[in-house]
Amino acid sequence: MQLNKEVAKLIILAGIVLVFLGVLIYFTNGKIKLFNLPGDIYIEKKNFTFYFPITSMVIISIIISIIIRLFKSL
Repeated sequence: MQLNKEVAKLIILAGIVLVFLGVLIYFTNGKIKLFNLPGDIYIEKKNFTFYFPITSMVIISIIISIIIRLFKSL
């Protein structure tokens, strides 16, 4: 039964995060440029485009880790 409570908490957390991101994107009208940071790799050639958002993914990982740690302490 303990596993069901943990899964339920993770689903609730995912829902809260998605709602928060949806509201943030809706009210900022795309003014937040998360995937266009210094450190993101963007290579554009004649027939080839490569984009790897290293910095953006590190920031998202840190934010998610903080949220999960806060949620686990509850």
